[in-house]
Amino acid sequence: MKIVVDENVAFAEEAFSKFGEVRLLHGREIDKSVLKDADALIVRSITKINRTLLEGTSVSFVGTATIGTDHVDLDYLLKNSIGFADAKGCNADAVAEYVFTALFSAVVKQNISLKDKTIGIVGVGNIGSRIVKLAEAYGLKALMNDPPRQKKESNPDFVSLEEILTADIITIHTPLTYEGDDKTFHLFNENNLRQIKEGTIFINASRGEVVDNTALSDLLDENKFTAILDVWENEPNIDQELIKKVLFTTPHVAGYSLEGKINGTKMMIDAMNKFFNKNILWQPQLLKCENAEIEISTSIPVEEILYSLFNKIYNIDEDSNRLKNFSGSDKSLGKYFDLLRKEYPFRREFTNYSIKADALPAELWTILKAFRFNH
Repeated sequence: MKIVVDENVAFAEEAFSKFGEVRLLHGREIDKSVLKDADALIVRSITKINRTLLEGTSVSFVGTATIGTDHVDLDYLLKNSIGFADAKGCNADAVAEYVFTALFSAVVKQNISLKDKTIGIVGVGNIGSRIVKLAEAYGLKALMNDPPRQKKESNPDFVSLEEILTADIITIHTPLTYEGDDKTFHLFNENNLRQIKEGTIFINASRGEVVDNTALSDLLDENKFTAILDVWENEPNIDQELIKKVLFTTPHVAGYSLEGKINGTKMMIDAMNKFFNKNILWQPQLLKCENAEIEISTSIPVEEILYSLFNKIYNIDEDSNRLKNFSGSDKSLGKYFDLLRKEYPFRREFTNYSIKADALPAELWTILKAFRFNH
């Protein structure tokens, strides 16, 4: 077999070479010419999978080692009997940990309290469900908005987008869709962004196009609320001016934990086994985390405890400053954005770490356990 794989798929050579010949390429360099005699294609989110790319090639299976499928023409694959698999849920824990790391960094940096605050979660799938669980473990009131789920489940706990706009924290975890009653393209636009109240923390770690970036940029000039963005419209050619207005600005890496990447690769291996009737086994050998035992002080407020703890594992300021400190042209920013993603040093997820403390209050341990820490 011949398999073309995005070079940013974790352990690609090691994992897929068990099926046959592997060719690694940057996701933006994968074109029809390299797929002419390929049997399978494994991508991430930057390669557009459609007729233009695949027609006239021998590709019979496509996999995306990502949770989103907005870059894939699923109808074309179905009509042409091309197998397909995605990796929904692979990095859900990583994104949830990113959101709360960003949130606690923001509240400490801005010297505000989360006591009696509400968090609005837009999109309550693999990631959003985890956000709800962690928010409630901490003591935040969670408001959930998910129209597709609400229609299927008739769940009275779901609320309207209008109610979400009243929350103290808003975090987005929807797929990107362009059609239908529940389309999410520019779900957050000038009209409803303007309704967000002063002091709100607004986080987007879903898809850039879910938020109208031009409208967001204009509103942030008024300093009405705080924005944290991991995803952007027109990646990698993102709005350089908007970068300056956002509290934390990262290059679409919320889900870039080592465990999340490995999960994505494993899912692709499983899907290829099923499609090609193979039985390939693959399990990477992972090094233990350095400094896996973290000592915490329980004499400071809980928000500061969690900020300090999360920051020792993932310093979001460092990621943010890599983009904020960029001083080149708009054209070179796109290349820099891709380079940051390619050379990103994988984070390890919280489940790898143990807490050391002289006396750990039961209430605090309940929170830490929800975040999958060991003790």
